[in-house]
Amino acid sequence: MPLGARSRRSLWLTTTAFFVCRGNMSGQITAIEPQARHANRYNLYIDNRFTVGLSAIVAAKLRVGQTLGEAELAELEKQEGLEDAHEKALRFLEPRPRSTAEVKQHLRKKKVAPELIEPVLARLTDAGLLDDAAFAKFWVENREQFRPRAGRALRFELRRKGLNDTAIAEALETVDESESAYRAGLARAQRWSALERREFRDKICAFLVRRGFSYEVAKQAAERLWAEVRS
Repeated sequence: MPLGARSRRSLWLTTTAFFVCRGNMSGQITAIEPQARHANRYNLYIDNRFTVGLSAIVAAKLRVGQTLGEAELAELEKQEGLEDAHEKALRFLEPRPRSTAEVKQHLRKKKVAPELIEPVLARLTDAGLLDDAAFAKFWVENREQFRPRAGRALRFELRRKGLNDTAIAEALETVDESESAYRAGLARAQRWSALERREFRDKICAFLVRRGFSYEVAKQAAERLWAEVRS
């Protein structure tokens, strides 16, 4: 069963408290047991004492009978931190693709240690879950389908997402501003079809200019839409 935000935070605090307060907790692993209420998490026992809860991927690297010293415990702390940050990033990526800069900003907001962010980004990139060029194309295609707007408006949006000029230019290669302006104005044209030509054109032009289109492109689209609604 998926963990709720409060449960995940409780697990993280428990782990953090252990690593901060562990003192001289080195010893031999006597058990690694699955947690009853949290899937993919395990309880680690050292010298028959519950020590900490671990993610499955970290627990899988340990074995009963293994001796852990301070260095090994410090490495466990790092690995658990990386897994926690990775899970935060995956949850952020669930609703839709994100740019690398967006994920980095999200992890910073979640108070992930700076030294853990780059390894997490590299892991996501290697897995194909972060790809700025693919994200830029997704963003443009999504806008073209649902909310067409001018290339300069799209360029501004993508820069805000942290995309570089090369990725932006490649994503905008297929954008036809005249067609985008026409499709952007279709719904408004139907709404304003009863207006007189001048008022219709002025409203359509103003709407399209707000979407980032030049006045010339907006005017051409307005004339095309007028001809269609009155045909």
